[in-house]
Amino acid sequence: MLSKIVNVGGHEVAFKSSAAIPRMYRIKFGRDIFKDLTKLEKSFKERDDGEKDLEIDDLEIFENVAYIMALHADPTIPRTIEDWLD
Repeated sequence: MLSKIVNVGGHEVAFKSSAAIPRMYRIKFGRDIFKDLTKLEKSFKERDDGEKDLEIDDLEIFENVAYIMALHADPTIPRTIEDWLD
C-alpha cells in the first residue's frame, strides 16, 4: 500500500494505492483500470512524440484514476466524481 498527499490547486489531497484499486475502479466505472492505463500511457507517448494532443477520453481516465485513489485514501470525499472535481 502506498499513500501520498499532493497539493492540487492549493488543496492538500490524499491519494492511496493498494491491490483494492482495480476492483474499486471496476465497480465505480465499469471499466478495467489496466486497459485504461495502457491507453493513457500510449496517448502520453504519442503526445511526447508530437503526434497528437490528449483526447477527452484520456483526460477522463486520468480523472477517474485520481478520484478512486483519493476515495481510497479518504472515504469522506464526495461520492460522485463531479462533486469531487468541483
